[in-house]
Amino acid sequence: MSNPFWSPELAQLEPYVPGEQPRGRLIKLNTNENPYPPSPRALEALADKQLAEALRRYPDPESTELCTAIARQYGLDSGQVFVGNGSDEVLAHSFYSFFRRPEPLLFPDITYSFYPVYCQLYSIDYRMPPLRDDFSLAVENYAGPAAGVILPNPNAPTGRYLPLEEIERLLRLQPQRVVAIDEAYIDFGGESAVRLIGDHPNLLVIRTLSKSHALAGLRLGYALGQRHLIEGLERTKNSFNSYPIDSVAQRVALAAVQDSAWLADSSARVIATRERVVAALTGLEFEVVPSKANFILARPRGIGAEDLYRELRRRDILVRYFNKPRISEYLRISIGTDGEMDALLAACAEIIGSRNG
Repeated sequence: MSNPFWSPELAQLEPYVPGEQPRGRLIKLNTNENPYPPSPRALEALADKQLAEALRRYPDPESTELCTAIARQYGLDSGQVFVGNGSDEVLAHSFYSFFRRPEPLLFPDITYSFYPVYCQLYSIDYRMPPLRDDFSLAVENYAGPAAGVILPNPNAPTGRYLPLEEIERLLRLQPQRVVAIDEAYIDFGGESAVRLIGDHPNLLVIRTLSKSHALAGLRLGYALGQRHLIEGLERTKNSFNSYPIDSVAQRVALAAVQDSAWLADSSARVIATRERVVAALTGLEFEVVPSKANFILARPRGIGAEDLYRELRRRDILVRYFNKPRISEYLRISIGTDGEMDALLAACAEIIGSRNG
């Protein structure tokens, strides 16, 4: 679609398509949201009557108190933290700040589908080294001239995790370029690359409060790295919007990141449910990709993935289907509550049983 008032570049954009946000009483297992409420401390901050006074004035443009609290969690300085409106905004600023170079940006052929959108938006050339047949990442494919590297860890939509020793290999392969590790799902079983920051000036770690902190509606993400990388992000941010994080988001996020006990308990519950569901789906002869995320990528047997997606939708259960090369026979299933996952498993058993009966 084009419009005579649009710039030519806008007409060529292919925007990212988010997961369906349905209205009604569906079991929603398609957008990797946390099935449990946020930290009680975050909810208390949201109810603080002092917020009314804060809304009259512009927020702290540097989110100083929040950056200090995040830094404290990781043993960093506050100047090594950058916050944005969700990790997607942090990613957008990272693409603009670091990857607009003559060489191609490298990221996997199966990964977060916003990456090529940013490349198109900012006229960044890119190359997508293929994952192995089992969807694991071959670090050796990321050598050679490049504008940088970005990858989710755990990967999305596969859920596969790349160990830290492999990330260190990757950092050594591209010592003069930024390697951005998108850790949206790291709290569900992996080890963060944050501890590598001190030894690697090219490492940028990007996190979000949307998944493990159950604050997808708040839109708060952040990046961690050595000061020169954070300064680059700040220059870009201040050229777009000097006041990106509102006062409400800053206060609620501050309370959330300080409640480490809630985070550990909530993540453990999701992990336990994930492992139970993996075992149950394997018993139904699904092929399930090993996952360290709050979702799984699973291939059904005896029925096509798209057919199963539609049958589940008819039963008011929503999962994610990607009509894309290499994963068109898989479904991505977010981990919900135990009750929601029991409903999913029962529906899968019924649908597959009717096909095989």
